[in-house]
Order: sequence, then C-alpha cells, then structure tokens
Amino acid sequence: MNDSAAKKRSIAIVEDNPDNLLLLRVLLQDLYTLQEYPDGVLAVEGIVASPPDLVLMDISLPRMDGVEALRGLRRHGLKSLPVVALTAHAMVGDRERFLAEGFDYYIAKPILDRAQVIEPIEQLLAGLDVT
Repeated sequence: MNDSAAKKRSIAIVEDNPDNLLLLRVLLQDLYTLQEYPDGVLAVEGIVASPPDLVLMDISLPRMDGVEALRGLRRHGLKSLPVVALTAHAMVGDRERFLAEGFDYYIAKPILDRAQVIEPIEQLLAGLDVT
C-alpha cells in the first residue's frame, strides 16, 4: 500500500437509491475510502464494528430510517463521529429539525455540484463547526 492510500480518510455512505449511491461514489472514491450500506440496520452494525471518519446518512431508508440509525450510533458510543444528513427532505424547517436530532450537517438532495458535498466533509474532518 502506498502512502497516499494509507492516509485516505474513510466515509460511510448510507444510501438505498442506486443512482444516488453511484453519484456519491463518483464524487468521493478518489478522495476517500468508502464503506457503503443500503439500510439503517446494516449501517449501525457495520459502522459500530468499523467506524469511519465521517458518515453521509440518507434519512428515508429501509428497515431503519436515518434518524434512528443516528440514534443507534450514538447509543453505541460514537458520539463524536460526524454524521451528515443527506436527504431529499428539503422543506422549510427540515434542516433545523435534522440538526436538532443530532446530525452535524445537512445536505439537501439533489446534489448539484461536487463542492456541495466535498466542502462540508473537509470542514467536518478538520474539526470545524459547519452549522
């Protein structure tokens, strides 16, 4: 393994929509090591077993929604793990509601450009407050 691969930060993508997952993979795979989970139950199990540096969490997921999955991660001691709500819930008040639930940041879908995702990820990984 070369030095750059050893230094790649890891991101868990929790997303059940194949098109959204493909877009995120294309945007992120060259910069980060990716873990992918199709539902909240598998996400909690996998992330607790092997915590990434950051999580991108869809809200509308099968088996366990993103809010419940976030609660599960926090209950398992991952209180400082940055978790970003990545959702099509984009009505007035949704951003505030998800931040109040404990998400560290909120990105509304559809994703329109790479910076919309990369900039908050980089700031959160650097320990900066992006809310």
